[in-house]
Amino acid sequence: MARSRLPLLRRISQVVFLVLFLALLIFTSLRPTPGATGDIHLRAPVRLFFEWDPLVAVANAFATHALYRGLFWSLIILIPTLFLGRFFCGWICPLGTLQHFVGSMPSESKRGKQRIESNRYKRWQTIKYVVLIAGLVAAFFGSMAIGWLDPFSLLVRSVGLALLPAFDFAVRAVLAPMEHSHIVFIKTTGETLHSVLQATVLDFRQTHFAQGLVLGVLFILILAASLRVTRLWCRSLCPLGALLGFVSRWSIVGLHKDAGSCDRCNRCLLNCQGGDDPIGGVPWRKSECVMCMNCLDSCPHHGLEFRFFRKEREIATPDMGRRRAVTGLAAGAAVVPLMRANTGMGKSRHDRLLRPPGSLDETDFLSRCIRCGECMKVCPNNALHPTLEEAGIEGLWTPTLVPRIGYCEPSCVLCSEVCPTGAIWHITPQEKGWVVGVGAQSKPVRLGTAFYDRGRCLPWALATDCIVCEEWCPVSPKAIYVQEAQVVDSAGNTRTLKQPRVDPSRCVGCGACEYACPLQERPAVYVTSIGESRSPSSQILLNRK
Repeated sequence: MARSRLPLLRRISQVVFLVLFLALLIFTSLRPTPGATGDIHLRAPVRLFFEWDPLVAVANAFATHALYRGLFWSLIILIPTLFLGRFFCGWICPLGTLQHFVGSMPSESKRGKQRIESNRYKRWQTIKYVVLIAGLVAAFFGSMAIGWLDPFSLLVRSVGLALLPAFDFAVRAVLAPMEHSHIVFIKTTGETLHSVLQATVLDFRQTHFAQGLVLGVLFILILAASLRVTRLWCRSLCPLGALLGFVSRWSIVGLHKDAGSCDRCNRCLLNCQGGDDPIGGVPWRKSECVMCMNCLDSCPHHGLEFRFFRKEREIATPDMGRRRAVTGLAAGAAVVPLMRANTGMGKSRHDRLLRPPGSLDETDFLSRCIRCGECMKVCPNNALHPTLEEAGIEGLWTPTLVPRIGYCEPSCVLCSEVCPTGAIWHITPQEKGWVVGVGAQSKPVRLGTAFYDRGRCLPWALATDCIVCEEWCPVSPKAIYVQEAQVVDSAGNTRTLKQPRVDPSRCVGCGACEYACPLQERPAVYVTSIGESRSPSSQILLNRK
C-alpha cells in the first residue's frame, strides 16, 4: 500500500505546485485593490519560483560574484537533492509536470515496443550537461544566455507573454456578445462570468506582446515533442535538470532491483519518465531519474524499491566523457565574444533600445537578465516587450520599452519589484523620482530623451493646432513646453500656433508623448536612449556644477 501511495503523492504534489505557479503568474499583474492607497505594489510573492531555482542562483553568482536578494534560498533545494535525488524535477517543477502530462497521453509513435524503447536511456540525454557547462561558462564571462533555456524563464516567458494573452482574448471574444445580448439571462450570465474571471484569471486589460506568436508556438512544439519521446525537453536540454543530476550523484536514496524476481518483462519502462533504465540486468542511472515512482507500481512482481544507502550497481555520474565536457567549456567560452562582436554595446547600439527604469548598464544588464518576461508581464501599460534585434543576439527576448504601445507609468516600479536577478535593480517611486510630492530625488531615473520630427509634427509642418504631447507629459515641471509662433498658411493668412519643444534637462524618456501622438503610422515625437541614467557615455548634456 505504501508503494502505491508514492505515485499518488507525486501527482498531488505536481498539481499543487503547478496551480501555485499559475496563480503567481496570474498575480504578476497590477490588480486594483479597493481602498488601497500609497505605492503601487503586488499582493503576491510572484518571484517565488525563481527563488527556488538553483540554476538561476548559481549562474547569477558566476556572472556577478554575488547573489541577488532571495536567490540564496534556491540553494536550499540542493540539500534535499543530496538525499532524494532529482525529486524537484518529478515533484515540483511545473514545466516537468506539463511534460509529464503530455508525455503520458496516448500517441501513435509510442506504442508497445516503441514506447519501451523510447523510455530507455539514450546517449543524447547528455546534451543537457553540455548545455549546462556552456551556460555556466558563458555566465562566468558575463552573459546570462542560459536564461533562454532555464525552465522557469521559459515557462513564464511562454505562458505569460503568449498563452495568457491569447486566453484573455478568447474569453473576451466569447463574453462580449453575451454582455451585449438583448436576452436578459444571457446578458446577466456574461456579465457575471466576466466579473468572476476579471477578479481571478483575466488581466484588467487586453495585452499583446511582440513575438508572442513565436514564443507560444515554440512552447507548444516543446510540449508536443513529448508525444514522441517522453519528457524530451527534460531529458535532453534542461540545464536545471542537468545541475540537479550532477548533485544527485551523492544522494543516499537509490533504486533496489530484485534480480531474482525480474523476468525481463520491461513493464517498468512503460511509464518511466527519466530514461534511467530501471529494468533488470543493466545499471540504474541515478542522475537521470526524476523520482516519478512509476516503475514501482508497474513491476508485477514488486521487485523494485527505493532504499537508503543501497550498494548495488548503478551509474551515479552523467555519462559524458571528456570530449563532451571540453565541448561545453569551449562553447561557453566562445559564444560570448561571438554574440557581442556585432551587438553594438557602445555608440553603435540601437537608439530605440529603452530599458526599464532601474536597469543596470547594458553589460551588467546582460550579465543578470534571464529573459524570464516577469517585468513585461507586470507592466500595467503593456509598455515592455521582448527584443528581437534591438539588443543583438545576446539580448534576444530581453525587455525594451516600446512607447508607441505603452508608456512608463510615473509612479510604477513593479518591473524592479519582480526582477529575480537584479538586472532591474529594486527601486522605489521616490528613487525613480517622477512623482511630485513624494520626496522625489533631484536626479530622476532617465530612460532616454524625446525628440521631434518637425517635418511631421502638425504645428511645425502643417500649421495645424496640436498640443497633445504637452498635455500628456507627466513630469512636473513639464519636459514638453510650447512657444507661440506666427505662421502663414496656404491662403496667405497669418496664424498664431503653439509649437512644442523638449527641454532635455527635464525629459525622463517615459514615452507618454510618443504614445499619445495622433499621427498613426509614425509619430512626430519619439524617444531614444540618449540621456539614459544607466549609461554615463550615452549623454547629451554636460554636467553643471
